[in-house]
Amino acid sequence: MANLINFFETFMSKNSIFKNKQVLQSSYIPENILHREEQLNQIASILAPALREDRPSNIFIYGKTGTGKTLSVKYTTKQLSRVADAREVPLKMCYINCKLKKVADTEYRLIATLSGLFRKKVPPTGLPTDEVYKIFFSAIDAEKSIIVIILDEIDQLVSKTGDDVLYNLTRINSELKNSQISIIGISNDLTFTDNLDPRVKSSLSEEEVIFPPYNAIQIQQILKERGRKAFKKGTIAAGVIEKCAAIAAREHGDARRALELLRVAGELADRSNSKKVMLKHLDEAEDKIERDKILEVVKSQPKQYQAIMYTLLIIKPDKKKRFFTGDVYSKYMDICSSLNLRPLTQRRVSDVLAEFDMLGLIRARVISKGRYGRTREMSMNIPDFLIPKVKLILKNSLNI
Repeated sequence: MANLINFFETFMSKNSIFKNKQVLQSSYIPENILHREEQLNQIASILAPALREDRPSNIFIYGKTGTGKTLSVKYTTKQLSRVADAREVPLKMCYINCKLKKVADTEYRLIATLSGLFRKKVPPTGLPTDEVYKIFFSAIDAEKSIIVIILDEIDQLVSKTGDDVLYNLTRINSELKNSQISIIGISNDLTFTDNLDPRVKSSLSEEEVIFPPYNAIQIQQILKERGRKAFKKGTIAAGVIEKCAAIAAREHGDARRALELLRVAGELADRSNSKKVMLKHLDEAEDKIERDKILEVVKSQPKQYQAIMYTLLIIKPDKKKRFFTGDVYSKYMDICSSLNLRPLTQRRVSDVLAEFDMLGLIRARVISKGRYGRTREMSMNIPDFLIPKVKLILKNSLNI
């Protein structure tokens, strides 16, 4: 105990290279958002009618991870709310991250969560879904207001619950007397709407805003601005910002990854008592983030996804380095049988494999087999040293 107290006392006496670490976190909303003026103006112009108490159009926002979608929506709605409050306009913003467990992994939980934002408590289980909707309707229609529901990672919601919940939400206005609802859906999956019910797709995508990836120069500028606020002067070595931006640009223009890399590199420099963030700290940070990201992604997947990932790991790719959708599905059916899991269809499993490809867990390419159709050729993309840890996570989660 005494040793730990000494450790913490020594830690407090050290000079950190950070000035404000929060600036590098994904939750931070800067006063000035670089290189997203066009998208900010689009979102603002679509939402502006709310200030006249008119229902704005539903918006579907898409682009790859780290392109500023959530940041831009939060920034715009925060500014909009500020003007609405000043003018006493009855406007309510509801933000839901659909990736979070026990928040939006079932239709019941999503509507219960939304009801809670209007001070209506719904038990975690036990009520018919229709009853939960009635509670939600009464809560939002109690007084006149414009309500904007932001569903971040909306594709995760649909993959878990189907698109019935979106159909119900986009049709809700016909049953309300006082309030009106608009929906902002945010997705990293560029093909997400392709598989939606056409009625849901047309309602959700009344307006669309596309976020292109940042290029290396744009990421550099973002890092320089955030770095000035996050670190003390002269504590970032030459070349660190440039290399950090180059890594992120290579990863499809992901500014969030660039900021995380810089933050973790700074933490590693701090721990080693370095007075500067050096290139070696950036290299260490890249290794650490990649390792942590893979394990976190595997932990957060639904049971069916985990069963498919476990299938991939136990298919022996030593005889043939690559495997195909049919191989995976056959083995997956055996695993579902042993776990008493209801198996997904082969088409749905193929969609999940495409998601794994997007997450970087596997490498996949669709190849033509002539008159036998098309199949997905795959190989694992998880580093060998992590596979035992991934297997352990899956075994614990699936009770194997």
